[in-house]
Amino acid sequence: MQSTTSGPGGGRYRCRVEWGDCDPAGIIFYPTYFRWMDAASWAFVESAGYDAARMRAEHLAMPLVSAQCDFLVPALHGDRCEVRTQVERVGTKSFTVAHEIVREDGTVLARGSETRVWGRFVAGPGSPMKGEAVPEAVRGMLAPK
Repeated sequence: MQSTTSGPGGGRYRCRVEWGDCDPAGIIFYPTYFRWMDAASWAFVESAGYDAARMRAEHLAMPLVSAQCDFLVPALHGDRCEVRTQVERVGTKSFTVAHEIVREDGTVLARGSETRVWGRFVAGPGSPMKGEAVPEAVRGMLAPK
């Protein structure tokens, strides 16, 4: 179950802890939080009109240059969660988003952040990448609240 709602300055990405997201004890395996934060960031940018097909066609990328997460409460198999994304900073070629992962009962499970650079492959995917200005359509969605 994954759905997204986004608007200027933030978004929400809904997800569920599946069996494959857990360790043998049925507790969420920590990389799952990073996967969810990544998915929430991409969904947020997609809501500004930059879906995966457009990113590939225009040779665009937004590589992750920094990520961190504080694990507060373990999630369990079957928990329904939401990644709440808020923009912290928008620079000329990069942006930072904060994520809060919340179980449906309101318990905050984790808090993290990502910094990404907006870039373009010089000669298509696999070639060197060069940073460029964040497009206005994306910048408008990223405007911090």
